Amino acid sequence: MNEIKRPKPIRSIPIDAKELFTGKIFTLYQWQQKMFDGSTATFEMLKRPDTVMIIPVTEDNKIVLTRQEQPGHHFTGLAGGRLDKNETIIQAAQRELLEETGLQASSFDLLNAFQPAGEKIDWFVFTLVGRNCKKVQDQNLDSGEKVEIMEVNFEEFIDICLQEDFRDNELQMIILKHFYKYKDFSKLKSLILNPI
Repeated sequence: MNEIKRPKPIRSIPIDAKELFTGKIFTLYQWQQKMFDGSTATFEMLKRPDTVMIIPVTEDNKIVLTRQEQPGHHFTGLAGGRLDKNETIIQAAQRELLEETGLQASSFDLLNAFQPAGEKIDWFVFTLVGRNCKKVQDQNLDSGEKVEIMEVNFEEFIDICLQEDFRDNELQMIILKHFYKYKDFSKLKSLILNPI
């Protein structure tokens, strides 16, 4: 599988930035920034592990979505999660897909790389399409996860993704941008169901 490269962040954390706090997910950095009038100001930025979100497509062109329950909330969304240290985007996608669904993809195509809150958080969300997904094992969920699998056709996929309880806002934006640009979902359907 071809490796997917991380794009350059909208804003980078300077090398001389001080690490003020390191949590389980977020690290807070702070630095002095020279302003246009010659003064200086304190700037801050967070960094967190990148995230992979997978649109698994089975051999018979069904799309796999999840209904998840985690402590404190329920949602519908894609399989996915954070990259582990020293893990590539593809490795994380394969691991998360396998853990949450028991599926394995023959390949992955990048649909979108997006940096939410780009000037405030160094963090990318990679939305990938997993191709020719097959069930190879039972789910291997974390202790704080309950995941129900749903196989849907493309039209059901669009309908579910645009519902209020759908968690993956980046995918909702992709869907809406495609509809705005092309006035229908045929191009997006082709991108998801046919190899890029």
